[in-house]
Amino acid sequence: MKKDIHPDYHMITVALTDGTTYQTRSTYGAAGETLTLDIDPSTHPAWNEGSGHIADRGGRVSRFKKKFDGFIS
Repeated sequence: MKKDIHPDYHMITVALTDGTTYQTRSTYGAAGETLTLDIDPSTHPAWNEGSGHIADRGGRVSRFKKKFDGFIS
């Protein structure tokens, strides 16, 4: 690899929505920072076959449903 052209690759902590954390290597932020996820495999229907529920944070889901009510039958 060429020197001084690649981003710094370091250890960070990833915090999931259920409070669990794990460490991984990433180019995100600085070494030792925490990346907090809003959506993760334990809550997103794409990863848990739709068995989870969608958390309506700040009424976004209900506003979307109200805005597009009747648009799709």
